[in-house]
Amino acid sequence: MLEKLRERLQAQAPRRLGLDLPQAAVLIPLVTRAQPTLLFTRRAAHLATHSGQVAFPGGKREPQDTDLLATALRESREEIGLASDRVEILGRLSDVISLHGILVTPYVGAIPPDLPLAADPAELDAIFEVPLQHFLDDRRTHTDVIHVDGRDHYVPSYRQGEHTIWGLSSMMLVDLLANGFAMPINLFQRPAGPLRHHPLRREPIA
Repeated sequence: MLEKLRERLQAQAPRRLGLDLPQAAVLIPLVTRAQPTLLFTRRAAHLATHSGQVAFPGGKREPQDTDLLATALRESREEIGLASDRVEILGRLSDVISLHGILVTPYVGAIPPDLPLAADPAELDAIFEVPLQHFLDDRRTHTDVIHVDGRDHYVPSYRQGEHTIWGLSSMMLVDLLANGFAMPINLFQRPAGPLRHHPLRREPIA
């Protein structure tokens, strides 16, 4: 599976948004269990922004980062104690723009199971895994409709236990599923099932 995923990610041409915005990067960790999982974090409740939200490990680019991959790996090390040498980078996905106007570049990396990871309590209050099959089966609870620049974006929302995966993280998941696993899913085709409409946004999100 890993080789096929790597081939597909390397063969695609991820969209690079050449915009003058603050930069950030995230790592989408694929845990190489017999039944693969994706690893997520939950932002700590005491944070001023994004508190309680589910996200992939990552953050803003710092001056010492040589590139955005270095940012993703550094942030993963700081947030969850993931050593960079335990990450096998498989490829990158298209840039997205966060609600707060930050240009985010996602990287997909394979990591071994059962690493001694620990959440930085200053930033996170949980690290958890979700079976990849949960997303391949498209077990969304509903679809968030976000209207941007005259176009509806259909963003799946997933539930795993007490955790809700939605928004920017789900947009990255759609990219991974479509381009990494050839799944017939995209942000611009209305899916079956319940829709939840969100307020108008003017800036692009992808």
